[in-house]
Parts: sequence; C-alpha cells; structure tokens
Amino acid sequence: MTPADNSPAPEEEDEQPFVSHLIELRDRLLRIVVAVVLVFLCLAPFANWMFTWLAGPLTAHLPAGSSLVAIDVASPFFTPFKLAMVAAIFIAMPYILYQVWAFVAPGLYLHERRRVFPLLVSSTALFYIGAAFAYYVVFPLVFGFLTQTAPEGVEVMTDISRYLDFVLTLFFAFGVAFEVPVAVVLLVWTGVVTPQSLRDKRPYVIVAAFVIGMLLTPPDIISQTLLAVPMWLLFEIGVFMADRFAPREEDEASAGEDYRPMDEAEMERELDRMDEEEHRTP
Repeated sequence: MTPADNSPAPEEEDEQPFVSHLIELRDRLLRIVVAVVLVFLCLAPFANWMFTWLAGPLTAHLPAGSSLVAIDVASPFFTPFKLAMVAAIFIAMPYILYQVWAFVAPGLYLHERRRVFPLLVSSTALFYIGAAFAYYVVFPLVFGFLTQTAPEGVEVMTDISRYLDFVLTLFFAFGVAFEVPVAVVLLVWTGVVTPQSLRDKRPYVIVAAFVIGMLLTPPDIISQTLLAVPMWLLFEIGVFMADRFAPREEDEASAGEDYRPMDEAEMERELDRMDEEEHRTP
C-alpha cells in the first residue's frame, strides 16, 4: 500500500469541520443549560417571595378581603417554581447571548463584529428596560383599571397560575416591543430599507404599533396605548440611530471604482503564480 492510500477520503476531510462545529455547539448548549440550572437552584428557595413581589401590583389594587387564589391542587407548589425557572432564564440571558455570540463571531468579518456586538448588548439592555417598564409603569395602571371595572357584586379573586401567565405575556410583549430600534438599525444596515423610506412610512408604522398593541396586550385601551406609544417613540429613535449605519452612496461608488475584474492575461498569470507556490511548498 502506498502512502497515498493512507490519506483520508474527501468525504472525511469535508465532514470533520462540520462535526467540530456540532461539538462546539453541543458544548455551548450544555454551558447554557448548566448556567440556567445553577441560577434556578439559587432562586428556588426564594420562589414564594418572588411570586409575592410579582403579585404586588395586583394585590395593591384588590378590594379589602380579596386575595389571589389557587384553583388547581398543585398550583401553590408549581407556580412559584415556574416563576423561578423563567427568572433564571431572564437573569442568565447575558451569558446565553454571550455563548451565541462566541459561536457565531468566528464566522463574521471584523467590521461585522464591530457592528453586531453593540447591537447584541443594546438589544439585551432594551429587553430588560421593556420588562421594567411593564412592571413599574404598566402593571399598576392596568390592574388599577381592571379591578375598578368589576361589576357590582363580583369579587375579584385571580388564580395564581393565570396571573403568572398574564404577567409573563406582558413582560415578553414589552421586552420585544423595546427591540424596535435594534430591528430598524438592522434593516438599514443590511440595505433592506433607508432612513428616508422609513420616515415616509411613519403613518403606517403608527397604525401598526396600535395594532400590535391590541394583539399583544389585554383588551383594554390603557395597556394597548402604553405599548403602542413607546413602540412609536422607539421607532423614531431607531430611525435617528440608523443614519449612522446607512450605506453611504459615495462609499459604494468608490468601492465600485476601485474594483476591476481581471482580464484573461492577468488571470493566467495569477494561476501560474499559484501553481508555482504550490510546487514550492513541501
């Protein structure tokens, strides 16, 4: 058998990088799972206290003698632990995004890294700000409105599991809504739209913001408005910031002038040079 027979098959050479990427992806997913589990174990002893704190905006507006109730038998046990798990993911989100960034970054160009990393950090911060806005601004107004509109003779006593699902939906809705500037910057950066075209579509964006607010929030005008108005304002901020990321016409023109495809003679010389370098290489 000649030495050439010991060389790996082309299929094995092509498969090895793909397998290594899968192994790296597996390792980073395991790190994410371990991080979330560790945070959850730290939060689990305080699960009941966390739910009491989360229910504060509602219990502050309940009539005297009313309280939250647990309809299902296992709700008093599982509902606080569900909150602890969601909070663990919420707290570990910067580490999760870091693992995603570390996996994707090697495949990006340097100028793409310089742009994507600030967007990654800002998107995380905006999600947290949106959740904080929902808890400290939206919840008191929404629960104050809903508890006061109960018909006479109806005692407001909300189930704890349904309340948790309700507030988690609002957290997610406001967190995603506050990502509007990042989405606008990405659209402009990729060349899908221009800042001027977005300004021209401002009336449609305002209508869309109220439609999204209607779909993602409870059926009351207060929460819909409190979601739609920040979305519109964040859209304006995104358009303002997108001017810095918009492709410049002069840059594109100069790039087009600098680039010239090689003719046949230049191509032949380049191929000959590559062949010579390959033969010189041991």
